Amino acid sequence: GTPIRTQGAPLLNLSREVPQPDAALAVDRDLLKRLDRIHRRRRPGHLQLDARIASYNLAARMQLEATDALDLAQESESTLKSYGVGNKTTDNYARRCVMARRLVERGVRFVQVYYGNGQPWDTHHGHNARAASLCRDIDRPIAALLDDLARSGLLEDTLVVWGGEFGRTPYSQIDKNKKKGKAGRDHHHTGFSMFLAGGGIRGGLTYGATDELGMHAVENRVHVHDLHATLLHLLGLDHKALTFRHNGVERRLTDVHGHVIKDLIA
Repeated sequence: GTPIRTQGAPLLNLSREVPQPDAALAVDRDLLKRLDRIHRRRRPGHLQLDARIASYNLAARMQLEATDALDLAQESESTLKSYGVGNKTTDNYARRCVMARRLVERGVRFVQVYYGNGQPWDTHHGHNARAASLCRDIDRPIAALLDDLARSGLLEDTLVVWGGEFGRTPYSQIDKNKKKGKAGRDHHHTGFSMFLAGGGIRGGLTYGATDELGMHAVENRVHVHDLHATLLHLLGLDHKALTFRHNGVERRLTDVHGHVIKDLIA
C-alpha cells in the first residue's frame, strides 16, 4: 500500500531533486538493467536477489507512471468543479476522490479513499454539529465520483464500499462538562449502515431496517461476516474456499460464518 497526499507532492521522494533530461534518465535505466543482469548471472538461484531487483524495477515504473496518474492539472475545470475541488468545504476530500478515479482508470486494483484519521468521526461530543459538517465535506465528492465512474462505464466492474467499522448510538452521550449542545454519541454495533455501489450490486435498493429507535437491526440483518462473504463473491472469490494457514489451522476471512446476500446482487 502506498499513502498518497492531497497537498504538495502526492508521493514523497518520487522526483529527483535535480531534474535530468529524459534521454539521460533512459541511459541510467539501461545501465542499471545491464548491471542487474551481470549481478544475477554471478549469483544463480538467489530468489531474494530476484525479488529485490523486481522491487527496484517497480519503483522505477512508479516514477514514470504515478506522476502522470496523480496530476490533477490534466482534469478539466468543469470536472474538478463537479467534485468540489477549490471549494473550501469539499476541496480536501474532492482531491482524494479525483485521484481515486484516475488510479482506477489505470488499473489499480484497490484504492482506499480515507477521510480524517478516525477522530473526526468519533463524535463522543458535539455530534449533531460535527456530523453535519463531515457530511458537507464528503457528500458532493462522493456523488461526483459515482457519477463519473458510471458515465465512463467503470462502475460496472468497480465495487464501491462506503462505511466504517461501527455506527453511533441512537441515544445521547452526555458531555462530562455538561456544556449546552455538546452531547455526543457513543460507539454502536447492533444497528448501522453502509452503502455499496457498482461492481454487480443492485442499484436503488435499501436492504434491512432497524427498530423504531435505531437501536438494533431487526429486518434482513446482515452480519459483518455476511458483508465480507458478499464482497468476496462480487470479486469472484468463494469465501468458503479462500483459506490461509495460521497457527497450524486453515482459516478463512469469514471465520466459520458468513452468507452471500443474494438480494444485493444484480
